Amino acid sequence: MSGIGNILSPPLDLPRLPAVLVNPRVAVPTKGVFEKLAAPRVVRAAKVSEDHPPTDRASLIEYLTSRGNDLEPPAVALQPMVAEVLEALHQLSGSRLARMSGSGATCFALFDNAKAAAAAARALRGRKPGWWVRSAMLG
Repeated sequence: MSGIGNILSPPLDLPRLPAVLVNPRVAVPTKGVFEKLAAPRVVRAAKVSEDHPPTDRASLIEYLTSRGNDLEPPAVALQPMVAEVLEALHQLSGSRLARMSGSGATCFALFDNAKAAAAAARALRGRKPGWWVRSAMLG
C-alpha cells in the first residue's frame, strides 16, 4: 500500500444536494459495461487532478454539467432502459442535471431544494410505478 497517499486526494467539502434516485429494476452488469468501454487499459494510475469542484450548490451543478460519465454509453448499449430513465429525469420539473450513477442502472437528478426533489419523485412514481424512485439528500 505504499504510495497510496499519492493517489488519493483529501476529502472534498461539497454541499448537500437534493436529488431523485431511480432504478428501473433492470440489470446492467458492471463487467459488461467495462468490456464495452472503448478505453485503453490503464497500467499505472494517473495523477489525481488538481481541478477541485466548487463548494456551493449552483456552481457545483454547473461544474458537473460540463462533465459526464464515460460508462453511460456502454451501459445504454447494454440496457437501453438507462436512456429512458435519464430522459425521464431530465424532463422532471426543476431537474438541474441527470446522470447515471457509476456503471448503472441507478440514475439520479439534482434539484435546487428538497421540496422540488420530493415533488418530482412523487410525479415520477405516478408515471413509472414499476421503477424504484426515491427523493434523497446527497452529501
